This record gives sequence, C-alpha cells and structure tokens, in this order.
Amino acid sequence: MDKDYLQKFAKRIKYLRKERGLTQLNLETDRISRSMISLLEIGKTDVTLTKIKALADALGVEVKELFDFE
Repeated sequence: MDKDYLQKFAKRIKYLRKERGLTQLNLETDRISRSMISLLEIGKTDVTLTKIKALADALGVEVKELFDFE
C-alpha cells in the first residue's frame, strides 16, 4: 500500500477521534482493540474492511468520512 495514503488515513483517524474528545481506549470495542487503533493512527498497519466499518461505527461516522483527506 502507498505509505503516503496510509499516513493520510492515520492522520484522519486521529483527527476524528480527537475532534470528538475521545481516547483510543474510548474507541475500543469487541471488534477493534486499542492496540489496533494505536497502530492505525501511526500508520503502521493495514486494515480490513471489517475493521474500517468497526472504526467508523465507534467514531459515529459513515465509512466514507474516514477517507475524506484528499
């Protein structure tokens, strides 16, 4: 995966979380762990569609909003 794209995704996740006043622990669910959120926010891991949906649900946004960084 293009590392630049992964970094943009990482920054977007962190931005949305902080905008809502949430911690990584607040976002943790049975579908996505705090450690996975941490790795995503620093751009150190790829993510499955299932995890993307879980993250969007935890943030209270539509999936497409996670990719609104261009």
